[in-house]
Amino acid sequence: MKNILLVTRPIAPPWDEASKNFAFTLAKNLSSSENLELHLMTNGYVSELPKSVVQEKIYTRSQNDFGFSQKIRSLLFQLKTRCKFNIAHYFFTPTTLNSFVIKNFVKNKKTKTIQTIATLREDLFSDNEIKKLIFGNQIITYSDYAKNRLEKMGFKNVQRIYPGIDLLNYKPRPKNENILKKFGFAITDFLIHFSGEYIRLGAMDDVIESFMQVSQKISSAKLLLAVRVKNEKDAEKKKQVVKKLQENNLLDKVAFFDDGKYEMSYIYNLADVSLFPVKNMYGKFDVPLVVIEAMACEKPVIISDIPILKEFSNEKNSLQIKAGNIDQLVQSILDLYGSKEKRTHLGAYARTYVEQNFDIENVAKQYEKIYNNI
Repeated sequence: MKNILLVTRPIAPPWDEASKNFAFTLAKNLSSSENLELHLMTNGYVSELPKSVVQEKIYTRSQNDFGFSQKIRSLLFQLKTRCKFNIAHYFFTPTTLNSFVIKNFVKNKKTKTIQTIATLREDLFSDNEIKKLIFGNQIITYSDYAKNRLEKMGFKNVQRIYPGIDLLNYKPRPKNENILKKFGFAITDFLIHFSGEYIRLGAMDDVIESFMQVSQKISSAKLLLAVRVKNEKDAEKKKQVVKKLQENNLLDKVAFFDDGKYEMSYIYNLADVSLFPVKNMYGKFDVPLVVIEAMACEKPVIISDIPILKEFSNEKNSLQIKAGNIDQLVQSILDLYGSKEKRTHLGAYARTYVEQNFDIENVAKQYEKIYNNI
């Protein structure tokens, strides 16, 4: 039996960070394997995990930013157990510091290493710098774009595996009337959803501006903002958003989901349309799970046409708009509002596409094969 350590941020609620969520879901789907013993790095006991998954309770916090003290805890645990595991599987974006430490102090001849790289951070690093960040015996990317880039740099040990989601959780459901009532919304309202970030991605201002314009034409329009407040800059931006909504008498038409207490599958299913009008993907997954999860819930998605997103979005499963074009964003929302048939058609095709490419059961089988063969 192979002992495998999944090196991640704290595996614990709130389930609002994509890399740890994926590792958590992957471990659950591989827990019945007779050949693998999976170890997860947790903050206390996580009841949602199967008993066959070993919980290494090393963290003391699991909310907001992954702070220095928690990073030290992670490093010390890896140093203490550096020869204990057959495989160490890293689920985070490599940086100059963490790659240096792992290559020089943690990595050893007894333990094979796997890097699942969600994004290459080409906005920060040159090709030569990226080469120095790679240390795994096996490299896994979330996109063909990243795989092709690494292969052009000379790496041979690269495989693309899309991130998987639980299709039994992310599926179409009726709108949750209790959540609607909490915010004073009606089941007949036209609900627009956005999950992203306040500062990064460059989408928040466009989302708010488009909602202001749409509200002038659709009296029943409401906005669902499932956006984490991760730091002081985010908190300040949220204050600005609230102020702008107040000034335009729209604050009572907006619901903020940022306390980590809501199940995202229910939030997606409140919506009639989901937005992802980002200007860039710096520091984010090449494949943003908030889009894939919304698609799995059969929601029509309006998405920017930036190159990295075109790998999984097309005219059949989404509406593509030019990044930063608010007029297109507004018109796309209005078009979907005016055609329930179009919303239904886009949503159904999106669900089928996700079933074919992002089912965690199929993704887990690909990882299991790698674990057994490395």
